[in-house]
Amino acid sequence: MELYSDIISPPCQNVLLVAKKLGISLNVKRSDLDDAADVAALTKLNPQHTIPTFVDDGHVIWESYAIAIYLVENYGKDDKLYPKDPKVRSVVNQRLFFDIGTLYKNVLACIDAKIDEKKVPEKVQGKLQAALDLTEQFVTERSFIAADHLTLADIFVLGSITTLEWLKYDLERYPGIRGWVKKVSAEFSDYDDFHKEIREGTKKYIAAHALDLEY
Repeated sequence: MELYSDIISPPCQNVLLVAKKLGISLNVKRSDLDDAADVAALTKLNPQHTIPTFVDDGHVIWESYAIAIYLVENYGKDDKLYPKDPKVRSVVNQRLFFDIGTLYKNVLACIDAKIDEKKVPEKVQGKLQAALDLTEQFVTERSFIAADHLTLADIFVLGSITTLEWLKYDLERYPGIRGWVKKVSAEFSDYDDFHKEIREGTKKYIAAHALDLEY
C-alpha cells in the first residue's frame, strides 16, 4: 500500500494516524505540490493531484476521509474506529462532516488570511471561534468526540486543532479541547515523535516560502 503524502498536510497526518492505529505499514512517498515533477507523477494517479493519494494493489483513492474509511473497513480488526451501529456511526459521520465543512474549513481560512492579508479579519476569526465553541461542546458531551472510545472523528478533529499551531492560537478558553487533545494523543504510543516531525516539517515549509507566520 502506497501513500503519496506530505507530513505538513493535516489530511495526510490524519491518514497516517489511522494507519498507525490499525497497525498498517504504508509505503509513504513524499509529494511536494510545489514540485512540477511530483505533481505530474501524482496527476497520473489522481486527476485532482491532491494529497493524500492512496494506492492499494492498483486501487486508487484520494480525499483523506475516504481513505480512512476504506482502511478501517478493509483492514480493521474491529469496527471501533468507524462503528457499524447506525446511531453511533451517525454521530461519527456528523463530527467528520462538521470537521471538513466547518472546523477545518475555518482553520484554513484563518491561515490563508494571515498569509495573504497579514492579519485575520474579525469576521473570519469569529467563524473559527464559533466552530471551536461547538467543538468544546462536543468533546465534553462524551468520553471522546463521538463515542465512549476513540473513533475516526477524534483523529480528524485532532488534526484540525493541532493545525491551529500555524496561528499560535490560544486555546486557554477551551479546557475541554485541551484535555481531549491530551487524551486522544495518548492513544498513540509514538505521538510525541509524530508531532515533532510535523513541527519540524512545518517550520521548514514556512521558512522556505517566507510566510509571515510565527510557528
